[in-house]
Amino acid sequence: MVYETGNRTVDEAVARVLDGDRLDRRDGLALIAQPVDALAAGADYVRTRLGDDTVDACSIVNAKAGNCAEDCGFCAQSVHFDTGIENYGFLGPETILEAAQRAERDGAQRFGIVVAEKGVSKEHRPEEWEEVLEAIRLVRDETDVEVDASLGILTEEEAAILADEGLNHYNHNIETSPRYFPEVVQTHTFEKRVQTLRVAKEAGMDLCAGVILGMGESPTDRVDAAMALQEIGISSLPVNILNPVAGTPMAEQGLPDITTEEVVQTIAVYRLLHPEARVRLTGGREVNLDTDGQVAALEAGADGMLTGDYLTTEGQSAADDLEIVEQAGLEPNTEANDFDPEAVKERASDDAQTETETAAGTAQSNAELKSDD
Repeated sequence: MVYETGNRTVDEAVARVLDGDRLDRRDGLALIAQPVDALAAGADYVRTRLGDDTVDACSIVNAKAGNCAEDCGFCAQSVHFDTGIENYGFLGPETILEAAQRAERDGAQRFGIVVAEKGVSKEHRPEEWEEVLEAIRLVRDETDVEVDASLGILTEEEAAILADEGLNHYNHNIETSPRYFPEVVQTHTFEKRVQTLRVAKEAGMDLCAGVILGMGESPTDRVDAAMALQEIGISSLPVNILNPVAGTPMAEQGLPDITTEEVVQTIAVYRLLHPEARVRLTGGREVNLDTDGQVAALEAGADGMLTGDYLTTEGQSAADDLEIVEQAGLEPNTEANDFDPEAVKERASDDAQTETETAAGTAQSNAELKSDD
């Protein structure tokens, strides 16, 4: 069967992808210049042919917030910027387990433990390192969700230990293209981020690495970021959209808002450049995309979501996310966590009356949890 959108560039790319070819940078640059409707249709067809018509939900917990020494210009947790967020040390294994259980209840298949720092350190902070390992064990043993983590820079020894403990995916976003990266971060290099991804992969972990759109990068930068990820080899590609927090350089620059069309266009190109990966709608999607826009992204090849709260900002409810998945004609993934979507929706209706926490919890809500310990 030959699928045709009527756009020669898109149709030829789709045919090559389905034949097993890997598209290159020239292909990506040609594709991102095509009309979004043709791109979305072609990308969605690839997802249908190579995927399973499910949307995989992951959730995170901000396990250690603020006071990060790095100067990432989008990040509210950097010590370099006055953003007014709550700072706290590592939450502790039991508190993280509680967050994982909320994520499991809300239908997440994966749960990520995230810390705000250059890197956990077995050598320099051994007590914290052991707490991280204990949290991984608890989530692994006490829930059905797959445990992931974003712990910053890793040594080979640390990566091997994490893999042995059953850490499924290691998250370390590259944020943007190699060319544009120095415009976003000055305290470490793009190559340093790639090095950690390679260390994690060599230890046996799958990789979750993606980008932030809307930081002033060009369409070419978006393609080049995808090509860098293609070279590394990832299985999950989170697509964040800048939600500028007051006090960060990205907020002070007054960058133009990224359009829904640009987001959908980029997701479609990422699907074609990464046909086997989960392309995820993640941070900032609710701020930058209305419901129809989020549905359009799923109809353009996205097949994953980050549900619940983000690191320092609130997200949508799991029930709202399920509605978006259904509007796109897809189903929630239940491979790791066989949950009941209708029960999630019913619980959300009850929780709306009591302001129950979402799966992950922002820095603010987690600071309150820590103060209660």
